[in-house]
Amino acid sequence: MHSFNECADQIKNILELATDPVAVFLLEHLSSPFTGWRTTHKCRYCQAVMKARRGQAILLLPDDLSCPAAARAFGFRPLPELLRSGEGLVNFGIVHDAITGKEMFDGMPVLDEGSIIGIALCPLRLAPSRPDVIIVEGYSEQLMWLLLADLNLSGGKRRSASTAVLQATCVDATVIPFKEKRLNFSLGCYGCREATDLGPAETVLGFSVEMLEELTDGLVELAAKAIPRSRAKNALKLLEQGALKDCGASE
Repeated sequence: MHSFNECADQIKNILELATDPVAVFLLEHLSSPFTGWRTTHKCRYCQAVMKARRGQAILLLPDDLSCPAAARAFGFRPLPELLRSGEGLVNFGIVHDAITGKEMFDGMPVLDEGSIIGIALCPLRLAPSRPDVIIVEGYSEQLMWLLLADLNLSGGKRRSASTAVLQATCVDATVIPFKEKRLNFSLGCYGCREATDLGPAETVLGFSVEMLEELTDGLVELAAKAIPRSRAKNALKLLEQGALKDCGASE
């Protein structure tokens, strides 16, 4: 059985991530060690993920979570009417029709109201106990290998993503993996790209902690041949060498 630290190190090193995989704890009650963690007042969930992947231990209680959409996703409080109606997304320029915005929120997977009392996040390597979900942010090429490891676990069945290009970290990478016990991936969203340092070429995925060991082992297998061969780009080099030869022959 692998430790969280071992899995974190292997995921980060094999994928060459610049930041840590994040452990997410959906807390039904507040107990040690989380009582001693720093509560980040008035912080968005995607910002807490950003802080955790850069080394911080974060505790978010309902009143600390400033994003109303994320607060609804985690069952902390109802959506404000402006969002529930879809008008808020029209005002942001995200959709052109309030009906579209309303449908996006109507279809949002959420936790039952009051089912958790807070969220704790930290680098996976520092996880003090078993988390609920693991979030990884990085370049699409890096996250692709986790998806391939997941495909291997499925026996080759095609993988599907669930997203509304809205709430990429709170819903797509946390709530869905937690509720459906699977890996889910996203291209990001307006909110996390506006509120965090997630780069234009970076994106996010999340998976249930039950998958951690098998996904880590899958990455180790891919690292033996597939990952280094793909990154070496030998097929591209052969093409470029052939193009140079062709150019030389035509002169």
